[in-house]
Amino acid sequence: MLVFISDIHLTDGTSGETINQRAFKVFRERLRDMAYDASWRANGKYKPIDRLDLVFLGDILDVIRSTKWLQGSVRPWSNWKSPQFRRKVAAVSQAILNRNSEALGYLKSMQDPKVITIPEATKARTPKKVSRDPDAKYRVPVQVRLHYMAGNHDWFFHLPGAAYDAVRKGVVDAMGLANDATEPFPHRPGESAELRELFEKHRVLARHGDIFDPWNFDGDRDASSLGDAIVVELLNRFPAEVERQMGRSLPDECHGGLREIDNVRPLLVIPAWIDGLLQRLCPDPAQAKRVKRIWDDLADEFLKLDFVGAHNNWYELTDLADKLEWALKFSRGVSIQSLDRLLGLWRRLFPGEKPFHRNALGEQAFKNRSARFIVYGHTHHHELVPLDTCVTARGTLSQMCINTGTWRRVHERAVWKPEEQEFMGYYTMTYVAFFKDDERGGRAFETWSGALGE
Repeated sequence: MLVFISDIHLTDGTSGETINQRAFKVFRERLRDMAYDASWRANGKYKPIDRLDLVFLGDILDVIRSTKWLQGSVRPWSNWKSPQFRRKVAAVSQAILNRNSEALGYLKSMQDPKVITIPEATKARTPKKVSRDPDAKYRVPVQVRLHYMAGNHDWFFHLPGAAYDAVRKGVVDAMGLANDATEPFPHRPGESAELRELFEKHRVLARHGDIFDPWNFDGDRDASSLGDAIVVELLNRFPAEVERQMGRSLPDECHGGLREIDNVRPLLVIPAWIDGLLQRLCPDPAQAKRVKRIWDDLADEFLKLDFVGAHNNWYELTDLADKLEWALKFSRGVSIQSLDRLLGLWRRLFPGEKPFHRNALGEQAFKNRSARFIVYGHTHHHELVPLDTCVTARGTLSQMCINTGTWRRVHERAVWKPEEQEFMGYYTMTYVAFFKDDERGGRAFETWSGALGE
């Protein structure tokens, strides 16, 4: 059995909320139930599976979303070979591990043979009737192996070198990973022989998916991207700057809402999110105007960064900076009309924002029919999209693209009276499993997606 989760975005606590750590305990129990279900075979008999592989498909530990990047001159786009950069990555990574020790402990505990256990089989190939207590007799352990693939918020774990080996070792030890800490965590599936073999057995191709998003991938996963600059210089700075300039004069709920801006998708509708938040929670027009001015000032500083200016020629557009300025700033006017124009601009400028499943059609594993399932993360949007069904020498082959969604709070714009720029927030939790041979009664996959409202 092969399971994927992605985009959990555990942070060091200096920016927005993350999922409750005890959700990992729930997930661990669910994996045990899934292992039991997978032990029922296509012939109706029960035979315990002996192995479960869990793949973290990127953006699990969020090294970007930390205000520690605002301390000193080192940024994610600085020289990653410098001692200062290495120390920063190590400090942020360790802070994430410390803050999320309970959650990561639930994951690591699955290495204990007493944790993920299922009933033994009788001679008649049925499960023995035993207690669910892991220490009960007549339960057999399921070997669990945990694998970490890098995304765009944890790309630092893909960097080579002894200093990053030490960072990876901390992650491997905290999570109980099967990864070799002396090797960069894989970004492409072909970078790990074990994953490549595992995917082939389950007829799956999986990657984080950031390579299709030019905001968050500049062609080299050992390099920063414009998305990093947006998070660090705008999203991380903004709530802190509002509090620095205005103290706690805003309602507490408003301060909390400002810390949630990185959970808004797409990121360039954030001015509309801020505007709607202020309309609801900030009754003082003068205060609301000052908050917007702070955002505009930060947007000005962001647009003047050399790193941002270096991206002016994306897609042969010489005026990208001007378009970004229009999209980001309140001084350009945030209204439902401008928001709709902004979303149209986003889709035209950045093909990565096309329906994400279309990227699967270009994968070699889809074209040569070696993979039945193309799996991505990154978008935070769980979906299952049938790609193609064809007749082969081995029978009918159906191919599907599956997105692993997120374990995170999301905010989406309400469709009723959109001119009021209302957003709704809720928590989501999604995972997908694949089965080989006769596991799970001969079924090929299953997905689970839940939401917790406020």
